[in-house]
Amino acid sequence: MLKLSAIKMDKVWGYELWIASTHPNGPQKEFCDFCGGEYPLLVKVIQADDTLSVQVHPDDETAALLEGPGNVGKTECWYVLDAKPGAKLVYGLKQDVSREALQKALEAGALEPCLNQVEVHAGDFIFIPSGTVHAIGAGLRLMEVQQSCDITYRLYDWGRPREIHVQKGLASVKNEGLAKIARFPGRFDCKYFSLEEVAVAGEWRCKNGSQDQKAGSDYSAKTNGAADQNAMKDQNAAAVQLFYVLEGSGSVDCLQGQNGAAGSQAQEFAAEDIFALA
Repeated sequence: MLKLSAIKMDKVWGYELWIASTHPNGPQKEFCDFCGGEYPLLVKVIQADDTLSVQVHPDDETAALLEGPGNVGKTECWYVLDAKPGAKLVYGLKQDVSREALQKALEAGALEPCLNQVEVHAGDFIFIPSGTVHAIGAGLRLMEVQQSCDITYRLYDWGRPREIHVQKGLASVKNEGLAKIARFPGRFDCKYFSLEEVAVAGEWRCKNGSQDQKAGSDYSAKTNGAADQNAMKDQNAAAVQLFYVLEGSGSVDCLQGQNGAAGSQAQEFAAEDIFALA
């Protein structure tokens, strides 16, 4: 069990905390060692004090075509941790926007009428398949789970003088039907990751399937009795699982052996802590 330390990335619009990363642009050495190599996901907390650029990420095939073999695309999701009243994000294009109209809007720097802007609230969940035009609005704090990819094509930047990637962006955009934004349903699965939200009062035990088969061990997450806590985990085909604390405080114990005896890895946790288990 490893408690991860965030890497802060300052941005013109706020900052990102890379809280679980083996990506070359921001690797956590202890997490790289823990995983024994590259972890296929990148997990961030994003603090948007100003609106981010309107952008798109390619799918796996397009990433390899545009950026070279070995590159993967980016499918991602957001869990809204905090939202100021009226905070919005861009979630796709309006359905009547054709590719020709999109190209003209991009070339004219007049994309705003094409954008689907949606108000969101704390606890909302947004799934963003690769190819989805999107932007995080001012006043939002999100947890982001994504493929371990840092390829972003900026389409529009609200008047800021940063580079715009029209041709690569157009090659990546898919204006397909998107899921309705709503409260997190408790569990979500896609091709690249699974997420589950668990509210705990007292004690909650979670077996890591891979290690349970090998060593007969399991894990227990406990509150300190003062407050409940919510834990969200994202997992993939690899043995490593991530547990992110949405709220509350308590302790996490690694239990060893068939009788569930406590190991030596008990750690205290608080809101926004993240642990890796293998």
